[in-house]
Amino acid sequence: MKIVVAYKWAPNPQDASVSNEGVVTWGNKRAISEYDPVAMRVARLLADATGAELIGITAGDVSAATPKATQAAAARGLDQLVVVADETLAAASADTYARVLAGLVRRIGDVDLIIAGDSSADVGGRSVPALLAAYLGIPAFADVSEISPLDDGLKVTRHFQGAHQVLKLNGAAVLSVTTDASSIPLIGMKDIMAARKKPVEKVDLAELEIEVSAGVAEVTGTEKPATRERKHIIFDSADAAKELVAALRSEGVL
Repeated sequence: MKIVVAYKWAPNPQDASVSNEGVVTWGNKRAISEYDPVAMRVARLLADATGAELIGITAGDVSAATPKATQAAAARGLDQLVVVADETLAAASADTYARVLAGLVRRIGDVDLIIAGDSSADVGGRSVPALLAAYLGIPAFADVSEISPLDDGLKVTRHFQGAHQVLKLNGAAVLSVTTDASSIPLIGMKDIMAARKKPVEKVDLAELEIEVSAGVAEVTGTEKPATRERKHIIFDSADAAKELVAALRSEGVL
């Protein structure tokens, strides 16, 4: 069995700054996107329970293939990594990113399951897992909070507002997990030393024959939401309830 976990080497939110106008300026420091360590942990636990091989895949600019980046991912329990690092992917669209990941999955071959985080720290579009599944021709399931093995498949639990759904999965799929799907252990020196020995395959973008596009949406401006004046009125008379209702109606709340 082969399990693939998709992750992103992204700008580190802890190195970002926000102006008074709400504009985010990203720093030069990079890290595994903060939504992905939980996906790696869920994938590792499932691989241990099923005896599967766990392969990490990512695509990004040239920094995604640096030893710092690959060892940071490998230290999270991955058995091996397959990476596409090309400067043209620095501003690639979610569609392009998904097509590149799909190309890596096909290159690996015979993949039984793909696990991903439910968003990314820098873009937050939450569309890549669904696009990846579409390009592979397999189903995608979001909001996954638990994955456990069965004798003839996998039990997948999804949580929604006020409800949860349990699925039996007996084929390949893309699962994006919630941030509370698992606790994330601290990385120790043993993990870091082992990560240096993990195999890393670096794939040239040209080998995948994918046209890179910058996407159809462009951020043209950001600003903080408008502030509203808050009224602090204390009603303490015998007619307080009536006065409160009248005040709410005058403000258009009721």
